[in-house]
Amino acid sequence: MAGANPRGDETSSDAAPNPSAPVAPAHPHPAAAGEGGHVKAGKWGLIIGAIGVVFGDIGTSPLYALREAIAHAQEGVGIGSELAILGVVSLAFWALMIVVTFKYVFFLMRADNKGEGGTLALMALAQHAVGRRSAWIFILGVCGAALFYGDGIITPAISVLSAVEGVKDAPGIGGALDPFIVPIAAGILIGLFLVQSRGTAKLARFFGPITAVWFLALGGLGLYHIFDDISVLRALSPHYGIMLFADDWFLGFIILGSVFLAVTGAEALYADMGHFGKSPIRIGWLYFVLPCLTLNYLGQGALILAHPEAAENPFWSMVPTVAYWPMLGLATAATVIASQAVITGAFSVTQQAVQLGLLPRIDIRNTSETQAGQIFVPAVNSLLLIGVLVLLFVFQSSHNLTAAYGVAVTGTMLVNTLMSYSVITKKWKWPLWAVAGTLIPFAFIDTVFLTSNQLKIPDGAWMPLVLGAGLVLIMWTWVRGTQILTEKTRKDSLPLSDLIEMLRARPPHRAPGTAIFLTSAPDIAPVALMHNLKHNKVLHEKNVILTVRTTDRPRIAETERIAIEPINDDFKRLTISYGFMETPNIPKALGVCRKQGLKFDIMSTSFFLGRRSVVAAASQGMPLWQDKLFIFLTRNAANPTDFYHIPPGRVVELGTQVSV
Repeated sequence: MAGANPRGDETSSDAAPNPSAPVAPAHPHPAAAGEGGHVKAGKWGLIIGAIGVVFGDIGTSPLYALREAIAHAQEGVGIGSELAILGVVSLAFWALMIVVTFKYVFFLMRADNKGEGGTLALMALAQHAVGRRSAWIFILGVCGAALFYGDGIITPAISVLSAVEGVKDAPGIGGALDPFIVPIAAGILIGLFLVQSRGTAKLARFFGPITAVWFLALGGLGLYHIFDDISVLRALSPHYGIMLFADDWFLGFIILGSVFLAVTGAEALYADMGHFGKSPIRIGWLYFVLPCLTLNYLGQGALILAHPEAAENPFWSMVPTVAYWPMLGLATAATVIASQAVITGAFSVTQQAVQLGLLPRIDIRNTSETQAGQIFVPAVNSLLLIGVLVLLFVFQSSHNLTAAYGVAVTGTMLVNTLMSYSVITKKWKWPLWAVAGTLIPFAFIDTVFLTSNQLKIPDGAWMPLVLGAGLVLIMWTWVRGTQILTEKTRKDSLPLSDLIEMLRARPPHRAPGTAIFLTSAPDIAPVALMHNLKHNKVLHEKNVILTVRTTDRPRIAETERIAIEPINDDFKRLTISYGFMETPNIPKALGVCRKQGLKFDIMSTSFFLGRRSVVAAASQGMPLWQDKLFIFLTRNAANPTDFYHIPPGRVVELGTQVSV
């Protein structure tokens, strides 16, 4: 574990997190993964899979995006105004083109880290490009990861609630279910979170087809209603979006905060490269998802041009009476799938943050023995559920939730643009004019969207920002506390070579069997070894200094899993490597050692863990309140015995007290 030092123990591998190692995508595909993380499926299978996972979030935006933007526009230029409608539709279309198509599909998807994408993978690529650990790149990556969680809480709430709100206009019930909209949405989400512990592998095979049907329904509804006023096709020209700004630039600036709702979820295109590859995602977007979304937004615009009263809820006004209930069911299924992708993404980001040493070890459970990406993180699942339910009952409607939505996403997008600078200048060697011509427009657009969304802060956008700031504080506290702890340990420890010389001069009593000492610093005598010699006054016949490290690759071949370095007849240094998308399993890895000559009986092998009891010290290290936060994190971290899948009956823990 690069940099992780949970519970104050000594079983992590590095003093500080390794910002040069990438992490898994934010929305991992729940299907079986093959070499390099790509799903074991044909081209069409990959495309359908990408449609189900990658585009779930952006595919639910038509439920509320145009409704909110046109409501703002009509406040300024008049109800039913042609300029308001055409201007908003034009802005939505060009937001999809510039932010999603040009920036993510054609530009950022080129910046892959060994096939992986996403904010933290881009951070790792940028660190490699500059050739050193850059503090500002590391901070940007941490902020981007923290903002993802802020967005992750809002997405399930607004998506499912916006679908369930369709019962307001449902034929034959006359608003009878209106008081139950929030409880129904809460029940659906509670059920979704409860099934996470059982895994979603069996359901995942239906995600792609259901979402594909949803997009076909979006496109079909849009195409049908375009003929309500065919002149809506004028909105494909940027002219009307520009005219809306020219009429009232401040109003246009406000409208952008709602227009941005149309592109929320664009980050998933970049983040999911490692699971589907560039080509299936690009094909799925350019030839299927983008046309369907464009048709739907044009259809909503044409409907409002012909029937201005439809602006109150344009999406559901498009649905014919005969198809209303099936469409309501399909919309609910699509929003549940979009929410599932975000939840799974939160699990994945958490796992990789632990691997990078940004968070303490957390209980992470595999829910499938055969399918990659199938993990369950109980703590994150519970916190997400609580956060989603609080949002539902506080905001009560998708209209109110849109005020909180967008800030975290725009922040992540700006982070990606800023970090890509190091990649295109150092790695791609682009000339300055090309760098400026590419990044300045993207950064300008990201900044405009970000500042526009910040106008929502008093109405609820403060929530994801506060959550993100809290997570940044937790990550920084953990990183800094781990560094201080490791520095103190190194300062007070004995080099392993010196200890071996001392043991050669004064041999201790020998005990039969093998002792494995887990440590983060293979050149330093482990605390557990020193305590064993001091208190038990014995040394085992065979001693292995074991370090677990995380590499910058998704997976490691079994032939590259272990590295054995003999030190002398009594000691061997063993390094077990894992990819950033793998779950450490020490007993399984030790089975590989037998094939390379390191023979031992697991039942006569003892695993020694050094446990540090951390106490706060006001006169050194971090401020006292931060010391207490770090101690709280160490005490609530997962047990390393469980994390590394070590047989509990073979573990011996020896501890010491350290102040931070």
